[in-house]
Amino acid sequence: MSGGPRGRAERRAEAPASPASGLPARPSRRALISSPDNARIKELVALRSSRERRRRGLFLAEGPREVERAAAAGLRVLETFYAPALTDWPGGQAVSERVLAKLAYRAKPEGVVALVEAPRFSLPRGGTLYLVAVGVEKPGNLGAMARSADAAGADALLVAEAHADPFNPNAIRSSTGAVFTLPIVESSLEEVLGLGVALLAAVAGAGRVHSAADLVRPLAIAVGAEDRGLPARWREAADGELSIPIRSGASTESLNAAVAAAILLFEAVRQRA
Repeated sequence: MSGGPRGRAERRAEAPASPASGLPARPSRRALISSPDNARIKELVALRSSRERRRRGLFLAEGPREVERAAAAGLRVLETFYAPALTDWPGGQAVSERVLAKLAYRAKPEGVVALVEAPRFSLPRGGTLYLVAVGVEKPGNLGAMARSADAAGADALLVAEAHADPFNPNAIRSSTGAVFTLPIVESSLEEVLGLGVALLAAVAGAGRVHSAADLVRPLAIAVGAEDRGLPARWREAADGELSIPIRSGASTESLNAAVAAAILLFEAVRQRA
């Protein structure tokens, strides 16, 4: 699979958190933070908002595995907060369980939350396999698509006509850390067409079955949201359409977007083997 262009994708971390970026100065690590009303904690809780994550270039990673994966991916882990009653984290800031629950998105926090700089990628050109998520709004779907794209060796996941945030806690979790390393870039139809690869549209009921399509050539596979499918202009601009056969008489008319993306990506892998 193509690895060069993906490896050349430019990753630019945002400026580290500081009073100038709108975050209060870090508290002393010697004193346990016990109040959810602590000014620093309130500023971090604001990162639950996609708008704030984008504005600051920061996000919160939850749980030991996510924090460790972010660090292993080379992302800057600026601060860690842990509840001593649940776990220990050398070098972290101790907080009460109430504070950790305030910081965490999940109902049952796993003991540690970290403040991390988000990677930023430019559109990688010269690749041979791209996945394009068009109008996909659910963070869990986006994260699962990133996981499949990473596993299949895709050069990038391109997000079009949607505001799904890859650093939403649900997206991070369903990606199993793929959002930390896979180039995920907001792109327009014109930018996708400018990549110089074939654009194939995944359309339920299309005449060409995915296993009969040529997925060996350099291409971008566009998958829409399962409730609306691909917009007409994407279908019109595509070099071809392909579908995944569904059993006759099945109660469903289409697959989940992330499931469809995984099937199409690994059909490309199979053909290229």
